[in-house]
Amino acid sequence: MSGVMDSGANTAFYFDGTSSKRRTVVLHLGETLEIEEDGQRIAAWPYADIRRADSPSGKLRLACISAAALARLEIRDAALAAELVARCEKLDEHMLGGRGVATIVGWSLAATVSIILVVLFGVPLAADRLAALVPASFERRLGEVADSQVKMVFDGKPCDNPAGQRAFEKLVNTLRESAGMDTSVQSGVFSTPIPNAFALPGGRVYVLDGLLAKAENVDELAGILAHELGHLRHRDGLRGMIHNGGTSFLMGLLFGDITGSGAMIFASRTLVNASHSREAEQNADSFAIETMHRLGRRPSRWAN
Repeated sequence: MSGVMDSGANTAFYFDGTSSKRRTVVLHLGETLEIEEDGQRIAAWPYADIRRADSPSGKLRLACISAAALARLEIRDAALAAELVARCEKLDEHMLGGRGVATIVGWSLAATVSIILVVLFGVPLAADRLAALVPASFERRLGEVADSQVKMVFDGKPCDNPAGQRAFEKLVNTLRESAGMDTSVQSGVFSTPIPNAFALPGGRVYVLDGLLAKAENVDELAGILAHELGHLRHRDGLRGMIHNGGTSFLMGLLFGDITGSGAMIFASRTLVNASHSREAEQNADSFAIETMHRLGRRPSRWAN
């Protein structure tokens, strides 16, 4: 054995990985690193399996890939530490069977690809599947939460022109009846210069004053409203809420607790860009064209 072993300076602290107890042990550097306590050998670590573990400054802390995962050996004597470092050729290789950085990079890339696949394909697929299963009563509750968020954004300022509001409601009802939709559909106009229109889950359609000002004729406005009714008929708003609300929506669906977080996310995104998938927009366009043809109106251009 080396001089370090016999000097009496070869004591260390050992944690067996099964308890938090710190055990004072004696190390013997032979063909393997032998760990003794009270004269009894309690472990033997092959030098090729010993790896450096995170440790405070001035201490050498070791682990062993063939020992318990949480087993650690802490060495404070500089001479003993130097002797051990010289014998452990793979000391700074990663703990995962010597595969090192390549393993970490490989698993990281695999995790990244998995996340991307879930976002691109898993979440939209789940949204499509779940939307068909959500009861109408649950969708209405979600719509109420989203509706309250929208009204907070606009400080609850509906259009204050009674005649214009009546004409708008008449147009919506005409389109609704032509489309075969029931009287649960609600509509409104918000006083804001933003040129937009959107549909919320549960049967709510809103148009903003800025869009009314830009519409060139009644047919163009009717086309826009018919398009939004198409989103209602196809439950695109609910699908978007599942997609954008993610975990918060699913938890609400499972436990019947509508916290409003998913609705808030959906409402804010709707107001920013009113975006749906390309397929959803095409389906809403087709719905609007059919509705307008049934009324004998010419489908004018409208914003998606």
